Amino acid sequence: MHNFHQSAGKTHRTGHMSGRRLITVLLRLGPGAKGIVAALLATVVLMMAAPQAVAELPSAGLNPGFRRLYDLDFTGAQKEFELWEKVNPDNPMGPVSEAAGILFSEFDRLGVLEAQFYEDDSIFAARKKYEADPQKRTHFEQQLGRAETLAKARLSRDAREVDALLAMTLANGLRSDFAALIEKRNLTSLHYTKEATAWAQKLLAADPTCYDAHLAGGVSRYIIGSMAAPVRWILRIGGVSGDKAGGIAELQTTAAQGHLLAPFARILLAIAYVREKELPRARELLLSLQRDFPNNTLFGRELTRLDKNGSR
Repeated sequence: MHNFHQSAGKTHRTGHMSGRRLITVLLRLGPGAKGIVAALLATVVLMMAAPQAVAELPSAGLNPGFRRLYDLDFTGAQKEFELWEKVNPDNPMGPVSEAAGILFSEFDRLGVLEAQFYEDDSIFAARKKYEADPQKRTHFEQQLGRAETLAKARLSRDAREVDALLAMTLANGLRSDFAALIEKRNLTSLHYTKEATAWAQKLLAADPTCYDAHLAGGVSRYIIGSMAAPVRWILRIGGVSGDKAGGIAELQTTAAQGHLLAPFARILLAIAYVREKELPRARELLLSLQRDFPNNTLFGRELTRLDKNGSR
């Protein structure tokens, strides 16, 4: 997994962001992010004063827990998150990470992610509604509620606080995933996806180097861009737009330069590549994920399926 934090940290510690660096950031945001670009230009002087490097943020210490999560060590991940919370009790990234652990454990128990590799949209549309564990569902919501309370308290003091903005982005993204992939509540999921994207835009305006934020917009743009034209038209009236290519580009950004969410972005990209019939790219990603997370049997199973389909 590519780690950008050392280079990003050096950039921030110099106290200045070069003009070339700023232009690169603006280009990455793409033509659809006019609001973010305007906010960046309006605050360029403040940005030159150098925001705190992501690697120096407290939430960077959550990485061991997330790595255990992607390797299906849910018990170990929760222990890591709980230890981190004892040191950072008022940081919303603690409870939102615990909520992520609960969601991933349910994904694994129910085989949810495996089902997303279906190449046929009609099969995906006919997917079943899963039954989540009631106690885990309650604990999931409790942790998200706690994360949002802590995040809003921080944002009331500093509207650009990065960990708080990231926690709000993640909370809505996790609710969207739970609604869509487990409970099959598509409209509810789209509501939370829209909220997650709005928080991600605020986060990128505060810190353009927080590449994890691109995951929310990437998922939203790809899913909505994959829907039938009449549905996209209705959603566009409601202020939600889709763009499959743009969504994949944002997922690629998180996969290459993200931190906590980089492996998840790689999983989602592999799914997108399968659905877009780009099987060699999907296989390459799955091989890299299998190498990085050898205890996660999902990647091996999907590689076998790809190879079987490719031999037909």
